[in-house]
Amino acid sequence: MLDLTTTTGAALPVRDPATGETFAHVPDDGPAEASAAVGAAGDAFAGWAARPHAERAALLRECAAALRPHAGDLARLLTREQGKPLAQAAAEVGLAVDWFDLTADLTLDPEIVEDGPVHVTVGRMPHGPVAAIAPNNFPVILAVTKVAPALLAGNTVVLKPSPVTPLTTRYLGEILGGVLPAGVLTVLTGGPALGPALTADPRILLVSFTGSVETGRAIAAAVAPRLARVVLELGGNDACVVLPGADLDAVAPAVYAAAMRNTGQFCAAIKRVYAHREQASALAGALAELAAKAVVGDGLDPASELGPLTVPAQRDTVARMVAQASAAGARVLTGGAALDRPGSFYAPTVVGDLPPGTELELEEQFGPVIPVIAVDGVEEAVRRANGTRYGLGGSVWGDPDEARAVAGRLECGTAWVNTHGELRADVPFGGHRSSGLGVEYGYWGLLEYTRITVCHERRTPGSSAAAPAG
Repeated sequence: MLDLTTTTGAALPVRDPATGETFAHVPDDGPAEASAAVGAAGDAFAGWAARPHAERAALLRECAAALRPHAGDLARLLTREQGKPLAQAAAEVGLAVDWFDLTADLTLDPEIVEDGPVHVTVGRMPHGPVAAIAPNNFPVILAVTKVAPALLAGNTVVLKPSPVTPLTTRYLGEILGGVLPAGVLTVLTGGPALGPALTADPRILLVSFTGSVETGRAIAAAVAPRLARVVLELGGNDACVVLPGADLDAVAPAVYAAAMRNTGQFCAAIKRVYAHREQASALAGALAELAAKAVVGDGLDPASELGPLTVPAQRDTVARMVAQASAAGARVLTGGAALDRPGSFYAPTVVGDLPPGTELELEEQFGPVIPVIAVDGVEEAVRRANGTRYGLGGSVWGDPDEARAVAGRLECGTAWVNTHGELRADVPFGGHRSSGLGVEYGYWGLLEYTRITVCHERRTPGSSAAAPAG
């Protein structure tokens, strides 16, 4: 089990969001440690990339096998540092372990463009050392969805978890260190200086990041001078459109669950609901009844359905956005305040009568709040759903044929019909506009960790004519 006591040198405290108390420390790595880790990744790259694809895949399966006996400890540690209920933490860890196996099944066979006197193939090669930067809402699975495909493609990886949820990732790194060759995967934990040191290092050839729009833009700017690649998943403000005549008894519980997953701390959670004016009040009332009955508490308590927000500052942001909406004329139907107890708890909240243009509609609240917005028709719902800087996901609920047609008009990376937030290991996931660049998951996500290489082979002697390049 990971030593939670202290570290030699500078230490970074880790707090339990359910109590507010510091319960562990990790190394506070900085620029010097980042440089050393990138150097080790560079030294290991040639040997790792030279291994056959099948050998790297086999080692990913060994990673899964090595993690499984520790899944219970990893889940409990995840709950303590992130706050989510233990059953949800166990599900996240289980998915992360399985992800190594699922990724190992993927192939990168060359594509044959022409097979005749001229033989042309398109292949895939690794970039080199990769920086993977994971967020605090799903720190384990969103680390593994970067690490596994990067390693399978032949890259080496320096992984940096969020400074508020570093423990489980560090523990994972220690376990995988017994499977992978030295330098192939290094986990660094640290504060504000660590991320910029990694992204600015000229030896890093790709940065994969999940987090805020502002940090994603800063990363893109940092790597632009050297034209390094980026994969950026920058969150979303997913809209839910409920069509007139939809069965609210069926829709309300499903929308509530999709909005409150991980206490709303999910990039693809429902963040705003548009419903026809004739149904909006009834839908908001049904959602408020569900929110009022939710059990909120420490994730280690089996009765808890929702945990705390991971970061106190996020709780305060949610509170500010709800207060602004209320001041603008919205009605808080239930919740609407931080809970009077230790930890970063905010009451599950439903807001009705939200006027147009509030921050609660236009920005991502990333918390347990469901704003219900009344519209006069589908055209207004689509216009307002598309009217933010985000474009990660969206959903439409109602008659399947009509919902499918409306879903095709949502400007987002993933549209769902009569469901929301379902992600699959074999389906690409990415955003539009400020929600990011590139995709993750499955074969398409694997390709992000490769560069194209083309081989032309003339099998019979003779002259060749080539199209001009540039």
